[in-house]
Amino acid sequence: MLGLHPLDAAILLGYLALILWIGHRVGARTGNRSEFFLAGRRLGGFYQFFLNFGTSTNADQAVAVSREIYRQGIGGMWIQYLVLFITPFYWFQTLFFRRVRLTTIGDYFTERFQSPFLGGAFAVFILLVSIVGGGAGFMVAGKTFMAVTPKAEVEWTAEEREQVLAFREFRELSDRLEAGLTPAERGRWEELNERNKLGQLASFASHTDPLVFYLVFALVVSIYTMLGGFRAAAVTDAIQGGLIVLFSLILIPIGLSRVGGFAGLHATVPDFMFDLFGSAALSDYGAHTIVAMILANLVSIIAVATGMQTAGSARDEMTARLGMIGGMFFKRFIMLFWALAGLLAIGLYAGDLHDPDLIWGYMTRDLLVPGAIGLMMVGVLAANMSTLDATSVSYSALFIRNLYEPLRPGRTEAHYLMIGRLVIPLTLAGGVLVAVVVDDLLELFRYFISIPAIFGASIWLGFIWRGVTRTAVIVQVAICVAIYAIIPNLFASMDWSRHDLRFLATTRARTVQIDEPALAADVAAGRASRVGEPIARVREVPPAAIFFDQVARENPADPESPRVGLGRFNAEVWVLSWFGFDFRDTPRSWLVALRFFFDALFPFVLLFLFSAWTAPVAPAAVDRFFAKLRTPVQPTPALEAAALEAAYADPRRFEDEKIFPGSAWEVMKPSRIDYLGFGGSWVLVGVVVLLLWLMVNIR
Repeated sequence: MLGLHPLDAAILLGYLALILWIGHRVGARTGNRSEFFLAGRRLGGFYQFFLNFGTSTNADQAVAVSREIYRQGIGGMWIQYLVLFITPFYWFQTLFFRRVRLTTIGDYFTERFQSPFLGGAFAVFILLVSIVGGGAGFMVAGKTFMAVTPKAEVEWTAEEREQVLAFREFRELSDRLEAGLTPAERGRWEELNERNKLGQLASFASHTDPLVFYLVFALVVSIYTMLGGFRAAAVTDAIQGGLIVLFSLILIPIGLSRVGGFAGLHATVPDFMFDLFGSAALSDYGAHTIVAMILANLVSIIAVATGMQTAGSARDEMTARLGMIGGMFFKRFIMLFWALAGLLAIGLYAGDLHDPDLIWGYMTRDLLVPGAIGLMMVGVLAANMSTLDATSVSYSALFIRNLYEPLRPGRTEAHYLMIGRLVIPLTLAGGVLVAVVVDDLLELFRYFISIPAIFGASIWLGFIWRGVTRTAVIVQVAICVAIYAIIPNLFASMDWSRHDLRFLATTRARTVQIDEPALAADVAAGRASRVGEPIARVREVPPAAIFFDQVARENPADPESPRVGLGRFNAEVWVLSWFGFDFRDTPRSWLVALRFFFDALFPFVLLFLFSAWTAPVAPAAVDRFFAKLRTPVQPTPALEAAALEAAYADPRRFEDEKIFPGSAWEVMKPSRIDYLGFGGSWVLVGVVVLLLWLMVNIR
């Protein structure tokens, strides 16, 4: 089976059988939409913890962290670890979602802005975006399996042989780049470098066919999720949580032993790669870039489809809040091990891989023995399934509640439940399509950070300010969809824009001199007398594309070949250029930062601007919404009904609890629980940062 050891194959098949059995058992208890979409709003703390941990933890995140660290050093971890600094805000987001007592975020737009159109628009938007998130999960699992199931050299096809041998030549020339190449070698290196950008080189060939893997994987997730709905997701996430921890830890002790412990790690990995906030000259992730990405992600997190359902499935609001914070911080702790795996990958395999997305699977194959490899493969599947199951149910709920039911009202509960189940495999199929078309995990992550901000800004503002108008939200969403989604994808696919010289502009190449401790390789080459001795290095910072992710020659073998833009077209930077900004001397880290600052702040500018000039939402509807939002969740249905009836009868009864009484701002005075929850969360942020600092400074 794919060249796997029989023990690994048995572990893999046994896990899949267990998950399908759980889906079958749980499915027998799922007879209505409340049970299917929200687990009956009865989940306790144990399931809430693992549901939030599993739903937010995906193997593609582990691979994204390790691949960026492998590529850029520890600063690359911020592609995922930036979420650490937004975790405390989940304390309030989760309360909002549980208090509004809705099923989907689409319902929020329908009720808050009295606009079924906005509710449906959000559903369409999220269903389209869902294929991006699903694609990342499929891609990582597929690439990990590809790396774990390599072909022997005698099994290579002629094309595979040429790709692998060309990559080995590219790696050998890259190793000698700093020492200097002959003109002929430099020309050959440039040709191979261009081919590598275009994805024409490979470090190995694999037995795993990605498309077949994606289809089988999607089928398994579809079956058990269609059977058991959100409760099946919660139950399986409790099992998969342990497997996620296993796959996160299993590589670390063996990798440390192989590299010679932390001392050996520092002796083999360049010192600048241990810089937590990167280098403005050498990294894509300076401190300013991280701040910008944090802001964009903070605006985006509230628009993630599963948020309403993970909070809404809890039996009460405190269970929801503690389950969210506990699950999220446990994930942040586990991410420390993902970061360490990335550093170990540099020390062990620097330059060995044509595609850094393969690093997790490559380490698995090299470091683990049969049995342990099977557990790793199961862990990767578990991490992806724990996200795909809950998100697919959320997408199904959006489709039924905000698209299908408004168009076909009055159908039976069984009818809506059947359609909801059928939607699940369709959303997963979209993820398979993205995984086939897009080959770069980083491209998906950077895309996904900013896209939800299109709706996230109006959700945050709608919860705290009465003045947001329906028209302002519609106009803001339309403009941001054009800038964040339509133009980037349109320009990246059209031949004229990919070849337009204005869009192929790059920053100027430059060299920087840095002082850093000598590595073992420097001692061997005679550049230092001992490991750790300070030496000066001159590093070349190549030109970076300004508007596209990359610019490369169409024909790598021809230095005069026309250039072409590759990857995402960064429309945000293009808009800023209209105001006369010249980015030719801007470091790559600042180009990335400007894009995310724009993504985070621009929607709010539009909302305030257009809200000042458009008609407000009906005051009675706004009063009713905020009365419900201020009413705590009660332990029984009877008490719930009585509390809400009292709140609706006197919606202004909460006015004295506001920080700004009598104003349109609905920001409430913090309670003792808020101080403990929000403040305590920031203490935990500090603890995790301290652990991270200790990890990179152990020698």
